[in-house]
Amino acid sequence: MSLPPSDHFNGKTFFNPGAPAHAGLLDLFKWKLTSRAALWPAEVPVAAAKLPERPAAPGLAATWIGQSTFLLQSAEATLVTDPVFSDRASPFAWAGPKRVAPPAVALEALPPIDVVLLSHDHYDHCDLASLRRLARRDQPLVVTPVGHKALLASVGLTRVAELDWWETHAAPAGVEVTLVPSQHWSRRSPFSTNQRLWGGFMVRTGGRLAYFAGDSGYAEGLFAEIGRRCGAPDLAMIPIGAYEPRWFMKDAHMNPEEAVRVHRDVGSRLSVAMHWGTFQLTDEARDEPVRALREACGAAVSNFRALELGGSVLA
Repeated sequence: MSLPPSDHFNGKTFFNPGAPAHAGLLDLFKWKLTSRAALWPAEVPVAAAKLPERPAAPGLAATWIGQSTFLLQSAEATLVTDPVFSDRASPFAWAGPKRVAPPAVALEALPPIDVVLLSHDHYDHCDLASLRRLARRDQPLVVTPVGHKALLASVGLTRVAELDWWETHAAPAGVEVTLVPSQHWSRRSPFSTNQRLWGGFMVRTGGRLAYFAGDSGYAEGLFAEIGRRCGAPDLAMIPIGAYEPRWFMKDAHMNPEEAVRVHRDVGSRLSVAMHWGTFQLTDEARDEPVRALREACGAAVSNFRALELGGSVLA
């Protein structure tokens, strides 16, 4: 890595400043030996979504396709976040977490994609098969944290903008993307831990500001700082799933109560949930994140929603 050392890079690997070290291999064994995962359905039927019309400016339409994949459409551009359309979130086609819900929009049914926002290299966010198909079809610009360019080149993506935290890239069609920090980690093989950066995005398009949080644990002060530095988003896409057992997951994945804190901290005008109900990665039941989100919102928060797969909102 050619970056100079910084408050989140030691010259070899990236880290979260001030955060505890993430759980290691022994903790993983302890989790698997001491807890029992809830039983998920083998399949969840999903009707193919009807995409909304491209909105007039100002406006931004967001359609949840599954996991952390959203289609974002403005009058200026079409974007997709962490595109995962494969059956498994795994390096193997025959093993690893299998989708229980198909993508609500098939990749072939997407309109031409101008920009891909890729938050980090984990298999449930960075699906090389899907990225290869997008490269062949659209050759979109990919905006991603530093360290991903060679991986993306391996599937034919040649237009790549790598960013460090707080850096901004002016993309075509008036799209402006800022990489913001998240509390997470990266790895695609046993020997690549934290060699690529991770993060979320603040995106300005269609006269709207959208926040895509990527994967993150809750970090006190971080999300308020994002809101202060980038502005309060018109729309936020915030993860609510993959959080149990809490002792193992809390530093890398927020729970629904913490997601509501992120919604408030960043000052979002409208938030939608993601990162739940697609792949069983952790112990909670499939629908538990939505129930817990409703409880955390209570009567005080009416502008944080869990969409059905294929559901859309207009900001």
